Parts: sequence; structure tokens; C-alpha cells
Amino acid sequence: MMYPFLTLDDGTEIVHSELLEDHRVRVHLERPDAKDCFHSADCFLPGYEWTNISGFEEKDLRRFQDVLESTAHLILRFAKEGGFENASGL
Repeated sequence: MMYPFLTLDDGTEIVHSELLEDHRVRVHLERPDAKDCFHSADCFLPGYEWTNISGFEEKDLRRFQDVLESTAHLILRFAKEGGFENASGL
């Protein structure tokens, strides 16, 4: 299951998985693109291992890395507790 996390000002959607068996969390980023339909990438936390990169430029990935580094503690917590709604008690 993937849980919604954040929408950036450029339209990039960030979602994350539950805590995986290997104790990592898959973070998926996706942004609509008029030419390519979507640009996307996955990042596995806590090691910041980027995979499946399609359409994003290096500058995009640097920005996303900064965003994930500043919010990884939340993503990891939410992944353990069933997403934001469960973790926040909403």
C-alpha cells in the first residue's frame, strides 16, 4: 500500500509505502509532464537509494533529496504507523 505524503509547488506528488520487510520504506515521486505524460523516481529510505528514475533531471533529484532529508523522520514514522492519518490520530 502507498500512502500520500506531500505535494510540492511544482506539482510533484510524494507517496510512501508501509515499512517493508527489509526495514526500508519506498518513497515514490511523480510529476505530470505534457510531453512524457509523467516523470517519476523511487527513493528507498533510510539509505536514500534512488532507482527507477524517468524524466527527472539531476537538479530535480537534488531538490527531492533535500526534501526527503528534511522529512525522512516523518516518512519513516508514518510508514510504521499506517500513513499520516493513522499516525496523527485523525
